[in-house]
Amino acid sequence: MSNPAAIDAPATTTSQTAISSWPDTPSLYRRLSDLVAQPMRPIRADAMPKILRWFDDKCGGSKRLAEQAKAVIPGGIQHNLAFNHPFALAISHAEGAHLTDVDGNRYIDFLQAGGPTLLGSNHPVIRQKVHALLDACGPVTGLLHEYEVKLAELVCKHMPGVDMLRLLGSGTEAVMGAVRLARTYTKKKWIIKIGGAYHGWSDQLVYGMRLPNTGRMEATGIPRGATGHTQECLPNDLEALRRKLQINRLRGGTAAVLLEPLGPESGTRPVHKNYNEQVRKLCDEFDTLLIFDEVVTGFRIGMGGAQSYFGVTPDITVLGKCLTGGYPMAGAIGGKRDIMMSLVGGIGTTSRRAFVGGTLTANPLSCVAGYYALQEAHRSNAAVVAGQAGDRLCRGLEEIIRRRRLPYVTYNMGSIVHLQTSGVLLLDTSSMWKLFKVRNEAKQRKHMMEEMGAAYTAHGLITLAGSRVYTSLADTDAVIDDALNRFDDVFALV
Repeated sequence: MSNPAAIDAPATTTSQTAISSWPDTPSLYRRLSDLVAQPMRPIRADAMPKILRWFDDKCGGSKRLAEQAKAVIPGGIQHNLAFNHPFALAISHAEGAHLTDVDGNRYIDFLQAGGPTLLGSNHPVIRQKVHALLDACGPVTGLLHEYEVKLAELVCKHMPGVDMLRLLGSGTEAVMGAVRLARTYTKKKWIIKIGGAYHGWSDQLVYGMRLPNTGRMEATGIPRGATGHTQECLPNDLEALRRKLQINRLRGGTAAVLLEPLGPESGTRPVHKNYNEQVRKLCDEFDTLLIFDEVVTGFRIGMGGAQSYFGVTPDITVLGKCLTGGYPMAGAIGGKRDIMMSLVGGIGTTSRRAFVGGTLTANPLSCVAGYYALQEAHRSNAAVVAGQAGDRLCRGLEEIIRRRRLPYVTYNMGSIVHLQTSGVLLLDTSSMWKLFKVRNEAKQRKHMMEEMGAAYTAHGLITLAGSRVYTSLADTDAVIDDALNRFDDVFALV
């Protein structure tokens, strides 16, 4: 159970930020290069059978449900986050910093649903407000509700680049809408994304996902025309971005540059501290819109998001995850007023607009949850407190790695903590030849990452794919110290 003292802690001084210091990016890339240049250091061959036996002995209920799921759900899981080696875990309770599965096993929750639950799981303040809303009008009406306005006002108040807000069903939908909006407003076609970033699964953006320069590698079932005006650039390569903008100017111009402000995959490939500022200047020079995908960073690294932290104002902001505090239908497009007016709603309008929709979009349940989640995050200074927990965890992991003389690399951007043990997402894919060369190694490193994730789980730690950790307001010093002891036990098996 989460510590009430942590939830009710008073806000700290405004001079504090959720990211206490930006990583030394050149040094970090050298360390990451060293990691992938040497042989893997997986869980020892004699230890892995014991870990797998733990799942058989302790997770019988989850195993039965996982087998049952395979009969009616492709692969047995509905969400990619639910994948867990050797089988998916079935969770029955979530509260604060912990999860409990159907077999009664309790875990420290560093997945936090993939990032949305900055306050910790199942926060009581939000739950009470949602219950009251359900009693009053139910989850959806299809008409205007006061909390649509309240949530939009709150976001506009805190996000520097957001004058107006249009709510949508998910981060994927919001990115789709943002790209359509950029093309509508600019009357240009080309979109340049930063390679390796994940911007949802829409046809036009299943391109250069997770590994830079992989283009359409994962675009099975997507016609070439859908990605015909999507391009990618390697992160931190400003000259390559300039060249693409120059070439596109001869072909009608670039509608927008789309990026994750921390770097692809929430900073798995971190950008240099001034990168976003330099991209902003290039966009201004080439009359191109800048889109920040703040699905992860929005509110997790402060109420003003990454744009406030970096002091860079995008033209369009994409939000999700923390926007509704872990409740469904979390997605939004925000931006400057003149741009956002191209998203005017209604049926039969004659204005030039980018059409978006969704029956359950902006439903009262999601809006009331989002409003009170953001209010509580602001009141409790949740992003800073969670960031301090991330700092404490990262420092502890670094000490364990040094003491055990392991090649692993850990770093954090506030409450987003990266723990690279296999380095599978860091392989050099800067050319198709290099991608071809590393394809077998990538499979091996991916399997190692899955085994590390299984070892963490068997030691009571739930992570994102064994390589990323999200801390929350509920992660007290005691929770972090407990987690570090468990990580130490795992690393003793390497």
